[in-house]
This record gives sequence, C-alpha cells and structure tokens, in this order.
Amino acid sequence: MSESLTGGGMQPDSQFDLPKQKAPEAQKPSKWHDTFVQITQGNALISVLAVVLALIVGGIMIAWTDPAVREASVYFFARPGDTFAAIFAAVGGAYSALFQGAIYNFGADSFARGIRPFTETLTFATPLIAAGLGVALAFRIGMFNIGGRGQMLMASAAAGWVGFSLDLPWGIHMAVALLAGLVAGALWAGIAGVLKARTGAHEVIVTIMLNYVAFYLVSWMLRTPGLLQAPGSANPKTPPMKETAVFPLILGDQYNLHFGFVLSIAATILVWWIISRSSLGFKFRAVGENPHAARVAGINVKGMYVYGMLIAGALVGLAGVDQVLGTITTGFSADIDAGIGFDAITVALLGRSTPWGTFAAGILFGAFKAGGFAMQAGEQIPIEIVTVVQSLIVLFIAAPPLVRTIFFLPSKERDQRKRAKAREKELKAEMMAVSK
Repeated sequence: MSESLTGGGMQPDSQFDLPKQKAPEAQKPSKWHDTFVQITQGNALISVLAVVLALIVGGIMIAWTDPAVREASVYFFARPGDTFAAIFAAVGGAYSALFQGAIYNFGADSFARGIRPFTETLTFATPLIAAGLGVALAFRIGMFNIGGRGQMLMASAAAGWVGFSLDLPWGIHMAVALLAGLVAGALWAGIAGVLKARTGAHEVIVTIMLNYVAFYLVSWMLRTPGLLQAPGSANPKTPPMKETAVFPLILGDQYNLHFGFVLSIAATILVWWIISRSSLGFKFRAVGENPHAARVAGINVKGMYVYGMLIAGALVGLAGVDQVLGTITTGFSADIDAGIGFDAITVALLGRSTPWGTFAAGILFGAFKAGGFAMQAGEQIPIEIVTVVQSLIVLFIAAPPLVRTIFFLPSKERDQRKRAKAREKELKAEMMAVSK
C-alpha cells in the first residue's frame, strides 16, 4: 500500500476507497405536470391570438343569429352583396357597441360622460384582477386553485359582518373589515394547502368541496338572525354596510370606480415582487417547475403549498371584500361572488400566470362585462355570446398547437428538430471531407 504525506496522514489507494454516495437524482415531472406548466405559463403571443380567434368565432355567431343576415342569405346567390353588408352591419354594430360600452362612448355630450364606460370596465375588473392574482399565484406553485367562490364567500361574510355590525371611526372601520376579509379568504384556502401538504389530498377536489361548504354555510348564516341576516327581515340578505366601512369613490360620485381598484394595483405589485424579487417567490417557482428537484435542493415543498394557498386565498378574499365594500354596499346575498371565482381561472390563464398579464386580462374581461350589457341593450345581442367568447379564449389557450396551426406560426419542437437534422447533415459532410 502506498503512503501519502498529505496532511501528515496516510491515504489508502483508490482500490481501497469506500464507494462515494451519489446524490439522489431529481425525478422528472410527469407529462401532466409539463402540460399544466405549458398551459399556465406559455407564450404570451398565444394569449393574444386566442382572444383574436375568440372574437372571430363570436363574430360568426353574431352574424348567424342576426335576423337581417338570415333574411339576406335567402337570396345570397342572386345578390351576395346584401348578405355581406348585413354581416358587416351586424358584427360591426355589435363590436362597436362593445367598444362604446367598455371604453368610450362617442355619442356622449361631454368627455366626462364619454369616459364613464371605461371607469365601469375598471370597476368590473377590480375583483377579477384580485381573484385572478390568487389563482395565478397558485398556478406558479403547481396548484390549481378553483376554490375562488368559497374563498370569496367567506371573505365577503367576514368583511360584511364587520362592515355592518361594528361602530368604528372612518378609515379604521374600513381597514378592519378589509383585514377580516383577507384573513377569512386566506384561512379558507389554507385548508386545501394543509390537506395537500399533510395528506396529499388533491387541491382540485378539496377546493371544489370547500366551495359547496362555503356556499351553504353562508346561506345558513344569511337565514339566521344575529349572524348575517338583517334584523327584522325574512329575506336571506345582510343589512347595508355602514358608511365608515365603505370604500371611497376615487373619481367622484358620478363614477362607480372605488378604492378597491387601487388595492388591486397594489396587490399586482406585491405579487410581482413576491414572484420576481423575493426568496419565497423563487421557492414558489422552483416547486411549480419541479417539486421533486425542489425537495432535493432543500426546499420545504409542503410548506410552500401551505404558504402559497394562504397568500392566494387572501388575494381572492380581496375580491370578495371589493364586492361587499365597493360594489354591493346595500347588503348582499349568497350570490355575492357573481361567478368571479370561476372567471378568475380564465383571467389567470389568459394572463399566463404573470402578475401584469393577469392585470391586463382582468381589464379585458372587465371590458367584456361592461360592454356586453351595451351590446345587449343597443344591438339586441344575447349576453350569452360574450360568455361564449370568454369560454373560447380558455379553449384556445389550452390548445397552443391549434392556434399555431391556424396562424401558421412555427412550432418550437419543429424548429428544434429541423436544426438538429441540419446540424447532423453538416457533421456528416465534415466527416466525409475529412475521410477524403
């Protein structure tokens, strides 16, 4: 055996060395996980083109259901121009009404009245942005938070009870009601996070069940005197919120835009900072990309699930507080969520789970909601068509290959295969030249 003087000690030959223990290799994420990440965090261009495709399909539906188009199509081969003119009038009129109902009303007699539709868009977008951020944050951790309805209901119940039952000074009352709503939403979502971390229960099943539990729990409280039901009333509705708890209007009494929109902007900045600038956000992203590799790297994956759902629930809870203290201040019933908890999933998908993308998607869907009523009133377009357009956006976002094919966009995988084949040909040519 040879000796070494390194360090003054004896070192055995390599043949007598103990085998080195290899670090455990990180498991590859499943195909379902890869698909989930691609859908929620894919190319932003696909989101834009998905909206375009949805509007095109919506235009076809508008033309198909328009009486003037059907009447002109009877003699299409004799006078095809009449049919195309009717289609243009129907689709153009509908989308013009959508624009004027959501952005600017050109028929208004003043700028203050003309800009009112855009303020309505921002008002509708306020809870959508907050709830969308909650869903998007959960997406970044690899969790599907579809319990927005339950989280909104519990936040609304907590903020509403504080809003109509306590007597506090202005500002303090609003802050306490806001805090109560955030905590209630966080705790309700935290149930799903704890169950996933401790028992492995799938968050989709848990959040669906929690939606039902929250709905019937709030419905019971609305029918129980002393809890949420208005005193002396037989209707399942709360008393009106006290003025000291209501969000102030930020543009005056002639507009409905309230302080909740400022809170949504602040929430967007906060989520951006968490995801992009904080160590907690780095851990969230690591767990979302590959939880097995994150665990090998020393990240507490179970803890990230709990923390993520708590923050996500607080953000969705902000949407519930917006509804109670900003929009429906005269009292609310069990339908206070108004479908926002499920619309938030669409907003987060369209925003590709990024904070500012979700913010923009929330404004877009707020425009759909505000302009949809103008389409219905001005052009007699069924409001359900707007809902179909929103659903088609989700469909196209979930099918990137379809969007790429329709718009003749290059596929990343196809480009990689072409480059690999071209490189292989170059190497063969080089080898043949060397052999010669």
